[in-house]
Amino acid sequence: MAHREPELGVTVHRERPPHPVPDSRAGYPGVLLRQQRASLRAASGVNALVCAIEDAQGLMMPAAPGQLLWVGVYSSSRRVPALLIPLQQPLDACAPSLRWTNDQLVAFLSRYRDMNFLKSHGRDNARFIRKQGLDRLFLECDAHMWRLGDRRIPEGIAVDGGSDWFLLNRKFVEYVTFSTDDLVTKMKQFYSYTLLPAESFFHTVLENSPHCDTMVDNNLRVTNWNRKLGCKCQYKHIVDWCGCSPNDFKPQDFHRFQQTARPTFFARKFEAVVNQEIVGQLDYYLYGNYPAGTPGLRSYWESVYDEPDGIHSLSDVALTLYHSFARLGLRRAEASLHREGENSCRYYPMGHPASVHLYFLADRFQGFLIKHHATNLAVSKLETLETWVMPKKVFKIASPPSDFGRLQFSEVGTEWDAKERLFRNFGALLGPMDEPVGMQKWGKGPNVTVTVIWVDPVNIIAATYDILIESTAEFTHYKPPLNLPLRPGVWTVKILHHWVPVAETKFLIAPLTFSNRQPIKPEEALKLHGGPPRSAYMEQSFQSLNPVLSLPIVPAQVEQARRNAATSGAGLERWLDSLVGGMWTAMDICTTGPTACPVMQTCSQTAWSSFSPDPKSELGAVKPDGRLR
Repeated sequence: MAHREPELGVTVHRERPPHPVPDSRAGYPGVLLRQQRASLRAASGVNALVCAIEDAQGLMMPAAPGQLLWVGVYSSSRRVPALLIPLQQPLDACAPSLRWTNDQLVAFLSRYRDMNFLKSHGRDNARFIRKQGLDRLFLECDAHMWRLGDRRIPEGIAVDGGSDWFLLNRKFVEYVTFSTDDLVTKMKQFYSYTLLPAESFFHTVLENSPHCDTMVDNNLRVTNWNRKLGCKCQYKHIVDWCGCSPNDFKPQDFHRFQQTARPTFFARKFEAVVNQEIVGQLDYYLYGNYPAGTPGLRSYWESVYDEPDGIHSLSDVALTLYHSFARLGLRRAEASLHREGENSCRYYPMGHPASVHLYFLADRFQGFLIKHHATNLAVSKLETLETWVMPKKVFKIASPPSDFGRLQFSEVGTEWDAKERLFRNFGALLGPMDEPVGMQKWGKGPNVTVTVIWVDPVNIIAATYDILIESTAEFTHYKPPLNLPLRPGVWTVKILHHWVPVAETKFLIAPLTFSNRQPIKPEEALKLHGGPPRSAYMEQSFQSLNPVLSLPIVPAQVEQARRNAATSGAGLERWLDSLVGGMWTAMDICTTGPTACPVMQTCSQTAWSSFSPDPKSELGAVKPDGRLR
């Protein structure tokens, strides 16, 4: 027999519910003035219940001042209410949440201007206190949050907390800002030594203050929580605690915007370097599509350096490689644009890079855009150019391929983000004093153990270790504890299964041409570029594996590495540029202004340049309706 879900009914009453209520509220005097009903299927769950309440409420005339509204929730199988809810103020919980406009936001907040919108944690309080470390004493010093010890929660205070994104009304803001009563004073002192004070201070003060009846458990936003990925203790280097952080939205999360049951005006997090497609999807859904042929819709440029920042804001590794990228672009101009017997497209580099952008296309990292100055040798005039450099592909499946098929990709870098599963050091700009991390991406399959081997530029095996790959593992990462400095040059990371090669990837350790943003001195270069003492990257030597892996150590290569380590000035730049040219490609070059090179394209006319049109990101004057476009 087919199962039929019972229907729920929602009825809104004035003053007195029509059936006895098992508490003191049953004694309210008065009569039932009016009754309306809205139905829903029980299978719709809590969200549908909220909507049904809204439907019933919407049929009513507003309550008179001071009049209490009762919401009765009925089951089709019972004649008495299953639930009676006193409703003081309606909060439009079932309005469409994705297409809200600025005007609707203003109207909503104006209507509920006396309310405070905060999202509570929704779990048991003792667990929240432990999870947030509220019973621990913290102090920030030297850019690190130190845990100093235990402490007691103040007695007589109902501690609460949740999201640190909230909307507070003026009365409450003035209260927490200017009040000198014991609650505010003591809570300010208590939260001065708290790990995440904004996630609890306002909730706790509000709920214990005379303003407690103004709290609404909704901060009007949807947050992309994925605790399996977001609770990875990825900030242990800056704080003595493990917390959680929401993930960036991606296209597969779009349904979350359509399934919100409460008013939602905001969402987080969005990050174009992780995924820009979701931003475009929302943009199209909310405001319609751009005209056909609009440029730059799938491109994203992010500034990482601009001249006013000053070169002191750059690391020596970044400054070294940005200079090398610029020279790589000038060599491309000479090779592809230069005409025999002319110097009109030949340049000499001048000064430091003027700006640097990350460039993405269709959510894939395309490399760096370096704006730089150079003297045109034909007319001896300074020109400003922009060079696009792209990293070459360095991941390679073994040939012939093994029968081990779980490995999908491998990469080496720094600043591994376990939450978003990417390296924040885009392009893997690494120097001798960096501590690289090896990452592998896996397909599903049986539990297996693989061997990972790190090989330096002269075939010295720096590290080897085994990794157990569980059947459900998607990513693994590990930072071998290598002795520094790392020898500059192209490194190789090999992955083997039962000592049969599966794949390998390469990465560059760049020799530095700068130290403390000044040209590096010969003695500094020799110290940094010679590798670790006795070429020992770890206490254990893996030299016996060289014959097994067919990795001969060639004396001539070792001697060349020694000579390279002793170079400085122009010789050091040539060594660096030869390494960079093997790992990066100068894809194109353009001019930002007048040029003596007749075939040099203008940056604003290219599709890739940071000077090319980007209508989706243009900011103009704010319109009367509060929008930018």
